[in-house]
Amino acid sequence: MTRTYDPIPSRSVAFLGLGVMGYPMAGHLARAGHAVTVFNRTAAKAAQWVQEYGGKSAATPAAAAEGAEIVFACVGNDDDLRAITTGAGGAFAGMTRGAIFVDHTTASAEVARELAKAAAELGLGFVDAPVSGGNLGAINGALTVMCGGDASAFDAVRPVAMAFAKAMTLLGPSGSGQLAKMVNQIAIAGLVQGLAEAIAFGQKAGLDMKSVLEVIGKGAAQSWQMDNRGPTMIQGKFDFGFAVDWMRKDLGIALEEARQNGARLPVTALVDQFYADLQAEGANRADTSSLIKRLG
Repeated sequence: MTRTYDPIPSRSVAFLGLGVMGYPMAGHLARAGHAVTVFNRTAAKAAQWVQEYGGKSAATPAAAAEGAEIVFACVGNDDDLRAITTGAGGAFAGMTRGAIFVDHTTASAEVARELAKAAAELGLGFVDAPVSGGNLGAINGALTVMCGGDASAFDAVRPVAMAFAKAMTLLGPSGSGQLAKMVNQIAIAGLVQGLAEAIAFGQKAGLDMKSVLEVIGKGAAQSWQMDNRGPTMIQGKFDFGFAVDWMRKDLGIALEEARQNGARLPVTALVDQFYADLQAEGANRADTSSLIKRLG
């Protein structure tokens, strides 16, 4: 897929974390004409990125953030996020007043509020901006970005972030982006389990499930999961996509938030345990659609 980019002035940016999401996201920023400095915990990955996209790499988050107008990040969890921001050699130490930190990690609303407060005390902007769309969305520059933070910071970063996004929406104050991502993952958990049960039922009933999905996919049962994961569920292919380990991390965040705010998530809690069963069977890196394996 050839991505075209809206013409905007080149900005000096940094990108911290070159995993399966961050690597292509940073690449889109470079291809859109921005001056990109990258940091990755494994330096060889950063060197590979520079060889592919140009720009430069830095040895620490602080060094990568020096002179950057916007610092983007996509790492693993709350602790990783704290390490690259306020930890030793963290980005906040290298950023200049007025610069903005944009966090694409799926993390807790609590850490988003914590880091937004720390950033404000240093005269920095902070936007929590988790994404949806998976690795293919990152590769194709078609991510959906859910944001929390100040409107002025959001307005400043949005034109730049649209290099890797198809939609970017401010949903409220700091933490709102992370809360919206929890809503997203709660919805997906139920959808995937329902789709898995439907396909397993149809297979037991002796139906041609490829034909069945083609039919019901034109009606009220249609969803992204049905269109994109239904066929691979039928084929028993799970060596791609959004890993079970990542989904359990995300659902754990949502379930903890629910314990604090009083929301009831019975289906989510059940599906989380189903994913735990898959982990126990060694399917940690299998796609989330591997839920159907429990029903064989």
